[in-house]
Amino acid sequence: MAPMTWRQIYQGFLSFFAERGHVIVPSSSLVPAGDPTLLFTNAGMVQFKDVFLGRERRPYDRAVTVQKCMRVSGHHNDLETVGLSPRHHTFFLMCGNFAFGAYFKPEAVRYAWELVTGVYGIDPERLRFTVYMDDDVSFDAWRERGVPADRIYRMGERTNFWMMGPVGPVGPNSEIHFDWGPEACTCGRADCGVALDNDCGRWLEIWNLVFMQYDQAADGTRTPLARPGVDTGMGLERMVSVLQDAPATFDTDLFAPIMDRIQALLGHDDRRRAAQSVPYRVIADHARAAAFLIADGVMPGNEGRAYVLRMIMRRAVRYGRRAGLERPFLHEVSDAVAALMGEPYPELAARREFIRRTVLAEEERFGATLATGLTRLDEAIAVLPPGERVIPGEVAFRLYDTFGFPLEMTRDVARERALAVDEAGFEAAMARQRERARAAGGFEAGEEARNPRVMAEIVPTEFLGDKAHRARGRILALLRRGERVEEAAEGEEVQVVLDRTPFYPEGGGQVGDTGRIGHRRGEVEVADTQRAGEGIILHLGRVARGTVRVGDAVRAEIDSARRRDILRNHTATHLLHRALHEVLGEHARQAGSLVAPDRLRFDFTHRSALTDEEREAIERRVNEQIFAALPVRPRWMSYDEAIRRGAMALFGEKYGERVRVVEIDGYSRELCGGTHLSNTAQIGLLKIVAEGSAAAGIRRIEAVTGRGMAAWLHGQEALVREVADALKVAPAEVPARVRRLAEQVRVLEREVSGFQRVSQSQDLDRLIAAVREVEGIQVLAARVDGFTHDGLRRVGDALRERLPSGVFVLGGAVNGRTNLVVMVTPDLIGRGLRADGLVREVAAHIGGSGGGRADLAQAGGREVERLDEALAAVPELVRRTLAASPR
Repeated sequence: MAPMTWRQIYQGFLSFFAERGHVIVPSSSLVPAGDPTLLFTNAGMVQFKDVFLGRERRPYDRAVTVQKCMRVSGHHNDLETVGLSPRHHTFFLMCGNFAFGAYFKPEAVRYAWELVTGVYGIDPERLRFTVYMDDDVSFDAWRERGVPADRIYRMGERTNFWMMGPVGPVGPNSEIHFDWGPEACTCGRADCGVALDNDCGRWLEIWNLVFMQYDQAADGTRTPLARPGVDTGMGLERMVSVLQDAPATFDTDLFAPIMDRIQALLGHDDRRRAAQSVPYRVIADHARAAAFLIADGVMPGNEGRAYVLRMIMRRAVRYGRRAGLERPFLHEVSDAVAALMGEPYPELAARREFIRRTVLAEEERFGATLATGLTRLDEAIAVLPPGERVIPGEVAFRLYDTFGFPLEMTRDVARERALAVDEAGFEAAMARQRERARAAGGFEAGEEARNPRVMAEIVPTEFLGDKAHRARGRILALLRRGERVEEAAEGEEVQVVLDRTPFYPEGGGQVGDTGRIGHRRGEVEVADTQRAGEGIILHLGRVARGTVRVGDAVRAEIDSARRRDILRNHTATHLLHRALHEVLGEHARQAGSLVAPDRLRFDFTHRSALTDEEREAIERRVNEQIFAALPVRPRWMSYDEAIRRGAMALFGEKYGERVRVVEIDGYSRELCGGTHLSNTAQIGLLKIVAEGSAAAGIRRIEAVTGRGMAAWLHGQEALVREVADALKVAPAEVPARVRRLAEQVRVLEREVSGFQRVSQSQDLDRLIAAVREVEGIQVLAARVDGFTHDGLRRVGDALRERLPSGVFVLGGAVNGRTNLVVMVTPDLIGRGLRADGLVREVAAHIGGSGGGRADLAQAGGREVERLDEALAAVPELVRRTLAASPR
């Protein structure tokens, strides 16, 4: 009988629990929504965290998922073992069943036993079990399944008390382990067993049943959860390896098509594939992680999640080079991931081409410097003093800063050479650079008011919706510096909580409302509105007159004109999002937004700047919908129904079971809780005023509508009028006049260049005096500021007239950038000295690049402050090049 395929195992898990009353819940994003404690979703229970904590209610009390997970940082980090281990991964799929008060330990144990031994058919003789040391209920539940007592091990807190992190839901757990047999033992002990907990290769943990009983605070205190529950995790990769009798997860059909693609790209036979198992595993694992991260909206960059994505992609590229892949390859492997897993995870199929392009662009970017960086690392290792086994932190930092080498990759190379890295030194050198760990995220305005104890005492506020601009209400609470007060007097800053309000709190990119709250005896000018806790709306402001007290009946009135401006920009944002999909493709997904009264800002995933034609087409599509006067209708429905109807769910947002869908008459559907117009015609007109890069792979559009557009047009008109007045021409004549002036400037620049040529002769003697002799060759590396590349070439030509044989490297700063010119006389080219090679090496020091011919090359760079260092390195560079060239 053929073993079960990974798809059968995957579907079998879902079906087993669905038949037992569990709701099949789709995997959430790898980016945890609304959880600043996690960089990535690292367990199946993450999307249910608020349910376990009692903060959220769902219409079901038991669920089943196959969750996408990443473990590359923090409490759970498997990066270091990927490749070396046959069964560790950065990205993996976690099968889990969950109960929110519906059942507890005995039922969870029974379900696990029936699935593993019944549906999956694993021999009970090959299973071992662990329970927390004093968990008699779990112990007895396994005994009731017929498990002998000597195969159930009582373990301590380190292995059998589960914590997602330093804070959050925790509880005792019970594990199921599979026995690969004595021949798989790697510990060599006669008493080899699960109880030793020594990572012996004989034992494989396949399922962890966690019984969530407590909420752990930062100080370690544990509070019983309002609804104790069950959270289990069965690694799909591990279960597939067991059922397919493949101790290495990479040898299962869950990886076979990916590994086969790598083998085809390398052209290896099976023997060479087996010999290169570590690179194959690293590439396969990291390609999976990259594909799923990009599908979930993460783009490679230098901070937080973006850094992790860039790091694992570059690590895969390095291992690819090690295996013999010199050309870009990772995009082909990530495409194999999408082909294999695109059906159960449709986001892979929907963004397949975008994933390919994103991976290829990152690989090409890194590939240009990889070889040079590896050479530099080899050189640094070669010059370590005898007996020194630590690569200096400053070296690791230079590799990161100049060649884009993540520290993790330098660490990999060091480990292969039995070396270590001075990571403290690296961090010290990195201190003035961008923070590359998790993005902590800033506090919102009024954060000091959000004392959890105080918030817990306040009942939620009723938001009165899009149409309400004023309402009667009652003051439920007044807060100052996080504490409740009974009253606030004129001049005092205060946070006001009402029982009902027309004020919209900041959220989903839309800014909070401003306005007034008061009565005859006092009034608060509201400068901002924010959310605080579940349904509590904070009105942040200052008492403008009189006194306001808790319990007062008040009139709350927003700034209506400002709200209408916000409505125009928010509805226009939805039109813009849809137009981007139509013009650029479905990959152009929202990655951030700002909806303010004066403008809108929209970030989206796209790798290149918009062309004039694309920008015009996007703007035209939006305005067509405005002119069409399409009705805008908000509707509440279940999340599943919204997705079936094609509504767009935004990256990084957290949604409940019931969601609000804003539909623009069949043109656009988005999940959105913000305020909107009732008809697109009320927008008036949209104008894109700016487009640029917001981050790697993220573009940003800024646009104006309504009154904001009127103000922008007046500004443009004033600008044209000012230029026309300065040029003493009519506004219509400005372009022609500017073209004539530009031509005059070019003429003057040529004249200035002539003056520069005249002045050069006065400085040639000074430059020639700086010539050094290297291995019998005249070498000049000099700084000459204020010259363009043309000017530096003329200086070089003058030098060659005085010195017919030599290497000349001239650099200078102009307008905040560095120009480099390298010349090599023909007689030295045969000795291996080439201008194009030298200029690339020198340019790397100043964050630049260049090229040219063997006798003449040029480059530019951004880091003016490193120019002197770059020029000082030239003699040694010439010496090293000569030594490496055949005589």
